[in-house]
Amino acid sequence: MQLFSLSSQAGTTSTLTAVAVMVSWIPSTLVFLLILSLLAFLSVLLFLFLDGWQSDPRHRVPYPKPMRHCQDTSSVQGIWTVNAIGRLGNQMGEYAALYALAKMNGHQACILPEMHQHLAPLFHITLPVLHKDMVKRIPWRNYQLHDWMSEEYRHIQGKYVQLMGYPCSWTFYHHLRDEILWQFSFHNHVRDEANQYLARLRGQRRNVTYVGVHVRRGDYVQLMPTTWKGVVADRAYLEKAMGYFRAKYKEPVFVVTSNGMDWCRKNIDASRGDVYFAGDGRELSPGKDFALLAHCNHTIMTIGTFGIWAAYLARGETIYLANYTLPDSPFLQIFKPSAAFLPEWIGISADLSPLLSLETEPSSLDSRPQTPNNQ
Repeated sequence: MQLFSLSSQAGTTSTLTAVAVMVSWIPSTLVFLLILSLLAFLSVLLFLFLDGWQSDPRHRVPYPKPMRHCQDTSSVQGIWTVNAIGRLGNQMGEYAALYALAKMNGHQACILPEMHQHLAPLFHITLPVLHKDMVKRIPWRNYQLHDWMSEEYRHIQGKYVQLMGYPCSWTFYHHLRDEILWQFSFHNHVRDEANQYLARLRGQRRNVTYVGVHVRRGDYVQLMPTTWKGVVADRAYLEKAMGYFRAKYKEPVFVVTSNGMDWCRKNIDASRGDVYFAGDGRELSPGKDFALLAHCNHTIMTIGTFGIWAAYLARGETIYLANYTLPDSPFLQIFKPSAAFLPEWIGISADLSPLLSLETEPSSLDSRPQTPNNQ
């Protein structure tokens, strides 16, 4: 009997222990399940928020969207495109001219694959892309453009037109400026990288004003005097332009980019501590330099479409090199300064004295003008 009693007591104790464990397990399980449910609910909310955030046109996707191909769905509207020649600044001008002229003439605008490859890694461009097979089979009418808007461009005839040339003038598209700025809005990762770089330059400054400086050199150093009876920007021009901003703003920071960075380091005075040689000088991949310039408050440019577009996107004060060719320069036959530089931009005249010696040696001038790759 005693043994049985002890066994019963032990069994009861084991049962009570098991029940206690089960009772203690129930609240912890409920807490665990509640946490899982809460996490699932928060995940759904986060997904819905991000989906709506990405749909908001004020935000940019961090990487280019998949290529959208052009469809010839209208027997009336047809398709217009533009040649994809030159580097970044040239192709931005070609894209903007196509965008404006196709809309003006009531036609669908599509770009060539080469242009998409050039611009899509940087910008939120939306024009569809022509498939290579479509490019080959369409009977295009080639229509040559000069570098500024003309009245006849409002009435271009043709269902399938390919615009030709190096158009880069605000006279084509400035009436659509908001739309053009949207087309050339940067992807998030490009914008963020540029802004983070600029933030590092701020240092201890409280009222910093960023001034992007683009110095075009490269092939233009020889091409301008020998072919176009012109000059590139010199040290004196850059000092005047920088002096303007130093006098106007308390704490300017000059962000210098160029395809001749060695020349810039030797000729731009950085002793005040407000000049940063930020450019990497990579002409074949200029996206970083361009994004830095476009995210500055103001711009100092020299010559070329790269600087023009950086200033156009920055939307601040712009100083440019003016009167940098002789009056009889063949360059003025293909380039109209008043159509290239916005009226509110400030021009500082170039020093043409280096051309005087060349003027006395006609044989040194090439009488056969070439179309410049004027990025």
